[in-house]
Amino acid sequence: MTISHVLTVEDDPLTANEIVAKLEQCGFAVEWVDNGRDGLARAMGDNHDIITLDRMLPGMDGLTILTAMRAAEIKTPVLMLSALGDVDERVRGLRAGGDDYITKPFDPDELSARIDVLLRRRSDQQPNDTTLEVGSLRVDLMSRRVTRNEVEVALLPTEYRILEFMVRNSGQTITRSMLFEAVWGYHFDPGTNLIDVHMGRLRRKIDPQGLEPLIQTVRGRGYILT
Repeated sequence: MTISHVLTVEDDPLTANEIVAKLEQCGFAVEWVDNGRDGLARAMGDNHDIITLDRMLPGMDGLTILTAMRAAEIKTPVLMLSALGDVDERVRGLRAGGDDYITKPFDPDELSARIDVLLRRRSDQQPNDTTLEVGSLRVDLMSRRVTRNEVEVALLPTEYRILEFMVRNSGQTITRSMLFEAVWGYHFDPGTNLIDVHMGRLRRKIDPQGLEPLIQTVRGRGYILT
């Protein structure tokens, strides 16, 4: 089994220890540096599978590191971490080349889930990988045709996007904020019942009466496709 290597650039030791403990528990190999200059030097090595990068760092801030990485064509996925949670700040981080953005304080389970999503997104970018399957569920990425037990399931565009995201990340807990980002492009939870409405419709189509449910609710956290 291949071990994924994570570089964590974080100046706060308590936060860093929390990140390292959680990711090592999940089977990652983690390297931690506590300042911007060392973080940039390690990031430029391009020998990590993913980087968690704090926005505010001594010596050099996270945006500067990220901009330098992308200018040097270092394509390692970067998950930005910041106590600066306003929309403009998140937009700056994403436009500078960040792949995702999570606001402090965060749940360690969500952090590890977001890392799993970024790693899956990277590994899924294979030209011949055009079909996804979970149990009796099959999604054809080229035709956008969905079947369960070889019976076609008619989905609306938004329902399809939700399902595709969940199938790509099957077995992982998907939070509401992750769905808002992946499907609607929101980097925050707008506090509506949008997901509940679409998820209800999707479940009725994917998990009709008489079939074992594939979509499960993880109470207080989100959903999982198993």
